[in-house]
Amino acid sequence: MGWIGISDHTEGRFNANGLCERSNDKPQKQSVLVPKGTLLVETFLSPDGRPQTLLAFDRSHPWTGSISLKVMPNGGIVLIDTLGGNIRHAALTHALDGRSEQVRVSYRWDAPARAGKLSLEHLATNSIRSVDLSPPHPMQLVDLQMISRFNTLRQMDRDVSFFAVSDMIEPIGPMPGLTAEVPIETPYGLVPVSRLKRGDTVFTANGDVVPILQTLKQTVPARGCLRPILLRAPFFGLSQDILLAPQQRLVVSGSQVEYMFGTEAASVPVRHLVNGACAYHPKGPDLVTYHHLLLPKQQTIVAAGCPMESMYIGRIRRNKEQVAASILANFDRSRLPEHAPSIWPVLKPLEAMTLAIQRAA
Repeated sequence: MGWIGISDHTEGRFNANGLCERSNDKPQKQSVLVPKGTLLVETFLSPDGRPQTLLAFDRSHPWTGSISLKVMPNGGIVLIDTLGGNIRHAALTHALDGRSEQVRVSYRWDAPARAGKLSLEHLATNSIRSVDLSPPHPMQLVDLQMISRFNTLRQMDRDVSFFAVSDMIEPIGPMPGLTAEVPIETPYGLVPVSRLKRGDTVFTANGDVVPILQTLKQTVPARGCLRPILLRAPFFGLSQDILLAPQQRLVVSGSQVEYMFGTEAASVPVRHLVNGACAYHPKGPDLVTYHHLLLPKQQTIVAAGCPMESMYIGRIRRNKEQVAASILANFDRSRLPEHAPSIWPVLKPLEAMTLAIQRAA
């Protein structure tokens, strides 16, 4: 199935059949276990270094137990999972200094495989740190329902944007950035990215034709820094409105870019463009599926007339564990490309907004 629960400080939803289903939330039996899954929390680390309870829940029936995920005063992240007096514990250290750093913390458990992992993704740098927890307990389905639906039964720090629960081991690391219907320029015309496949070819912004090594897709909660952004035409050369992931980068060029930033072109994360005019967060479902194209090099493709970066995976192929934890896990690691960093500078939020205003004038 996948994602079954999602919650923030105002509302929560749970569906044991998957959040994409429209059936009503029903009470769950105490005896139903979730042998493997993922608990994902997106949060800001406290700028003053105070301790934070990202998520905590206690139960007393049918047996005692609890789970807590906390940020300690020294900056470490600690997971404690208890079941009938049996304790599982993991502590993850990091080098972030806490100046309102935004992170995603995930706990992935696989009780049959006797393997668990606590991970921290730093959203600004895309760096990942992980620590093993073994063997993990299975979760009770009713517990996941309670923490998702009833905020009085859990603790959650005010800096948490949202948390979500899946009954699958969800990937972490490089993430696609285009929704299914985004049209891509190919030698055969415009094709929605979701219909392209391995071996097809696409145009780059400079007119080259390159093959697609792999097509990638990932379904994630449509909340926080995963919530899609609607980029409106005709801004940035768009021929139609398109939905993109916040981390997806456009490639902008022209005389304005050269004059303002002293470079031929620049890379702009879509999240920096949200201003209610050229880009905004539309209302939508709880989940979104992002797609992307893996090319031999990270190159500038053209989507609905707008140049933007293809999927970037850096040198992840050199790290067996990172590949195994990512959406690339099912591919032959020896055949994955290595991508050099983009030669174009990445605009900061104020720079991106200034450019958007200039182009709207």
